[in-house]
Amino acid sequence: MLPLSTGDPLRLGPYRLLGVLGEGGMGKVYFGRDGAGDAAAVKVLRPELAHDENLARRFVREAQTAQAVTGEGVARVLGAQTEGGRPWIAAEFLAGPTLDDAVTAYGPLDDAALRALAAALARTLQDIHTAGLVHRDLKPANIVLTSRGPRVIDFGIARPEHGLTLTTTGQIPVTPGYGAPEQVLGQRVGPPADVFSLGAVLAYAAGGRRAYDGPHVAGVQYQVVHGEPDVSAVPEHVRALVLPCLAKDPAQRPEPARIAQAFAPARGAGKVWRQGPLAADIGRREATARQLAATFPAEPTAPSPSRRRLVTTLAAGGAVLAAGGGTTAWWLKGGGPKAAPKPVVVPPAARTPEAALLASTAGMTPLWGPESLAGPRTPAPLPVRDVVLLEAPNGGLAAHHVTDGRQKWLASGVKASAGYVTVSDRLVVTADAEGALHAFVASSGRRAWTAPDADAEKLLAADARTVYVMTRERQLRAVSTATRKVLWSRSTPVRTTALEPPAAATGQGRLVLFPSDGHVVVVDTTTGGTVWDIPDQGTAALRPAISKGTVFFGGRTLCALSLATGNELWSVDAESKVGQDSGGWGPPAVRGDEVYAVDYLDLHRYGAGDGERKWKTYLRSYEGTRSLPVVQGGTVWVAETKGYGLTAVSARTGDDVEGYRFGDTAAYTTAGDGNRFFATHDGSVVALPVRR
Repeated sequence: MLPLSTGDPLRLGPYRLLGVLGEGGMGKVYFGRDGAGDAAAVKVLRPELAHDENLARRFVREAQTAQAVTGEGVARVLGAQTEGGRPWIAAEFLAGPTLDDAVTAYGPLDDAALRALAAALARTLQDIHTAGLVHRDLKPANIVLTSRGPRVIDFGIARPEHGLTLTTTGQIPVTPGYGAPEQVLGQRVGPPADVFSLGAVLAYAAGGRRAYDGPHVAGVQYQVVHGEPDVSAVPEHVRALVLPCLAKDPAQRPEPARIAQAFAPARGAGKVWRQGPLAADIGRREATARQLAATFPAEPTAPSPSRRRLVTTLAAGGAVLAAGGGTTAWWLKGGGPKAAPKPVVVPPAARTPEAALLASTAGMTPLWGPESLAGPRTPAPLPVRDVVLLEAPNGGLAAHHVTDGRQKWLASGVKASAGYVTVSDRLVVTADAEGALHAFVASSGRRAWTAPDADAEKLLAADARTVYVMTRERQLRAVSTATRKVLWSRSTPVRTTALEPPAAATGQGRLVLFPSDGHVVVVDTTTGGTVWDIPDQGTAALRPAISKGTVFFGGRTLCALSLATGNELWSVDAESKVGQDSGGWGPPAVRGDEVYAVDYLDLHRYGAGDGERKWKTYLRSYEGTRSLPVVQGGTVWVAETKGYGLTAVSARTGDDVEGYRFGDTAAYTTAGDGNRFFATHDGSVVALPVRR
């Protein structure tokens, strides 16, 4: 680490900068600490490049893509500022050697470590692809080994799955020998390209040498496109699993889920990162990282440490920073924060017990209920694997078994009416009367963490790393699920009150807000800045739906727009009169390539990709509804107006209208999961079946 020099900023956002970790063609990477003493690697775009629109856009994209991926297998983005001034991105330290370093120092991985590595990387690729992205540069130098397993870094050239290649033939930004043939040829690159890279990584980890190698880049790339991989050093039983990943034809490569299954490690395989010579190296680096974090005082008035001390401390831990060219790796690979909250050990998500699909739902018999299990104004039921969450009758948050409705756990002292959201299908987060956020393990009710500074009045949405809330001062606020700190806070960009908060959804770096006046606003989850908006979309807060990079809205139109840009893909006007009670399109429900939505008296099914109507069916009510359809199995459930209760139709044809009623008003809240439909009315809860 080098000391700051003339021209280097002293502070960026909440981070006081204490030294320079490295620099490349696009920017510098600094060692920074926030006011609480938490450390970060802060990447900053060079000032002379900040006004270059293309580079600034690329820098913003890097921040967005890195934050879009959820899961434990990637390095976390702690914060970013991409608007105005000098754009910066702050990321966590990752203490540990790269896979490249580890194989060089300790030789090829043994079978247990290789299986643990392969399964973890395959699951991470699955998370990346689920976010609609392709990493495009998976290689040993972009994999950091930590005591919690391997972590994938550097999303500098990651692109949306449907995006074209960044290069032309012969201009390849990835390490030769790891880019797929289609990437070398400058063709369209999709998820199978990452699978090819994974195969090359595993061949290197298992055999200690590259599958494609040579003295010249052109020769290596020729071998990738036309030659056969050298896997002679790879153990034979591993070779059979790696070679399919290296198929020339992208269609012949296995999907990451199959790779994870094929390499499924033995029970307790996670110990490979905590036992043995490699694990000892990881442990030393993590200890050095903690010492490094403790070296610097948290108070901004304290003197900076000497250059000698910085260099000595870093060298002792073997810190590495890839700082080359225009795709600088901006995670410090040899450090880690000390003052951050203790990592929360959350058990794997519980299995979702699925109900049997029925041949018919005629003569409707509930799976369980109706039972008085909830408060009269509970938010919608929230199924999370084996439990369904509700506001308890006497306050607090209650979790009930999805199979029979029995209460599994109760969290008192929280205000579930403020809303509750799930994080990665493992935690459920709500607020208390003072605005603090509380996270509970969904399967057990164990308190996982508390964020006391959130000041949350309403919970709007959550992704794996952030909970988005509306504060009591009408601020839109993002709270980190890792550090429990406020990442950013802005004046709420939409009309809102405590009684009428906006409906919200989040995905792929965007938070979509649909308020009661219908002026939709989409913000960047990294900064809270507005990206695009739609005025006058409706006259009520209607929950958006996000799927595969597309956001779907109800209101004056049922429409599909690009989540990234707001460009319209298709739109269908409402036939009913918007503005009258229940007029216009209700909120859409998306399942795969299907979109379901109600236009006053009619339930429709459309194609998600092209907006082509598949069927329309009349509902039983004559007073209209704006209900969110719930699709489970072969059934679509809709809550209608008073006197008609709940209506079920065939998801395939829209025929065979059936019903169930356990209340006389339209005040139902509904949800579905595991082949079950959940509905509440005036504190009463029922679980209903679905058909094939």
